[in-house]
Amino acid sequence: MRILLVDDEVQLTEPLTRVLTREGYQVEVASDGATGAELARQGGYDLLILDWMLPHQSGLAICQEIRSQGDMTPVLFLTAKDTLDDRVQGLDAGADDYLVKPFELLELLARVRAQLRRSVTQKTPDPETHLHRDDLELDRENQLAYRGGRTIELSEKESTLLEYFMRHSGQLLTHSEIYQHLWPTGEKPSSNVLAAQIRLLRRKIEAPGEVPLIHTVYGKGYRFGSGGESSSSSGPD
Repeated sequence: MRILLVDDEVQLTEPLTRVLTREGYQVEVASDGATGAELARQGGYDLLILDWMLPHQSGLAICQEIRSQGDMTPVLFLTAKDTLDDRVQGLDAGADDYLVKPFELLELLARVRAQLRRSVTQKTPDPETHLHRDDLELDRENQLAYRGGRTIELSEKESTLLEYFMRHSGQLLTHSEIYQHLWPTGEKPSSNVLAAQIRLLRRKIEAPGEVPLIHTVYGKGYRFGSGGESSSSSGPD
């Protein structure tokens, strides 16, 4: 677990870093707001621990900035500000927790553990919306696929088709079954429409040099997966 600690009080950051490191966390420290903001923008942290008052840029401003960019990394404020209005302002800025200085280390560690549990829960993909097969990932909710370090934008039909393939990996899916899944009601399009849909999806998820995933079983349908068979082909439909 990676923690970014941003505080300009060395007498606090040094012992706090030692304690967190002993607990098994990887801690990076910034002593001013500008450096802390730059590190926070790079991402990859499981928790941000921010002092409110910092040189160059406040912890409050850092929190507001990352939230405006859609970054939901948990934020724990450490601050001497202890009025109700201050707490409300911090929470409204997007903070997840608030600890007033001076504080007990045991309480800090308990709050860190609580926020990291939340971070893990947030980052665990929902199996109903995120599918993994071979080296391909599908994010159904956002109609995006990921393969070979690239992000692949999908149309609604392409996302539906890819999901159907991935949920039935290794199985022969007949033309009729695929038609029924993609067009469950109303008039079915011609066979050329399905072939074109398959062709478009292949172009997106099978870049040059990558293992083919969609295999044509001539006269029957298609099979999805990295293992091809003698009766299958990944060529034109």
